[in-house]
Amino acid sequence: MGSGLEETRHTGADVADEAGVVVGTVRRDPLELARLTTPREVHHRIYRHAVSPDLTSLLRRFLIPVWSVPPGEEAPRRVLQDPVCQVVIGGDYARFYGVAPELSTTTLTGDGWAVGLTLAPAAGYLIGGPAGAWNDRYVDLEAVLGDDGRELASRVRNLMAPDPHNPAAHRASMSACEEALRRFLPVDAEGELTNAVVAAVEQDPEISQVAQICERFDLGERALQRLVRRRLGLTPKCLLQRRRLQEAAERLREEATTHAELAAAVGYADQSHMIRDFIHVTGMTPGRFLAR
Repeated sequence: MGSGLEETRHTGADVADEAGVVVGTVRRDPLELARLTTPREVHHRIYRHAVSPDLTSLLRRFLIPVWSVPPGEEAPRRVLQDPVCQVVIGGDYARFYGVAPELSTTTLTGDGWAVGLTLAPAAGYLIGGPAGAWNDRYVDLEAVLGDDGRELASRVRNLMAPDPHNPAAHRASMSACEEALRRFLPVDAEGELTNAVVAAVEQDPEISQVAQICERFDLGERALQRLVRRRLGLTPKCLLQRRRLQEAAERLREEATTHAELAAAVGYADQSHMIRDFIHVTGMTPGRFLAR
């Protein structure tokens, strides 16, 4: 079964970041707020799985999409991702993806599947080194995991290929991936701090300024900038911007609102600033997004 992926900006991992069929009791999370997908796009299913408790400092979730796009058709998936690295294993590729600073688009064609690992903020640096080197790009998984990466990809393909919808295949594939990641435990103190900073920005709407992050974690602004740049390849301001735009996309989908009301609701001082950020990151105005 081929992968059927046409690369656009930052690909492969995006397929594993769509909301769809929810498996188990995984709570809806900020990643789903970024799903820029029209309601009629029904070409795929995605299975969402929680990770083993001992790996939550390295791994956020598993997402396993399975798709079938009719011949001659394409299914673009647009996602504003979490500020983290990802690992994606498909039928004919296995890759380590850096953070995607802006909107990511992947075009699905044909039939395919992928096993996607959304890493914790701390994990990208542990696996691939300084995160900025990987922003908006990918490398073969073997380049960062060595022989373990090649063996893991082969093992997952053997498990998934017969029936990518099979729950037993999912469990076995996830177990193999977790086994490969356990060698990066325990997460270092700086990594744990990175996880905590990102979680605070994502989960606490009261945090709207870089100075508030500094105060929460007793860090100077320069120290915070160095931490986030080294571990994520981003700036603290980018973390805040992403949280606001994810929330803005969700509000646009669910309720009628003016640009001024939307800007105020997601923490912008004025609507022009929000609109500029929205266009810069997604390539479209809030109005165009709503029309989609």
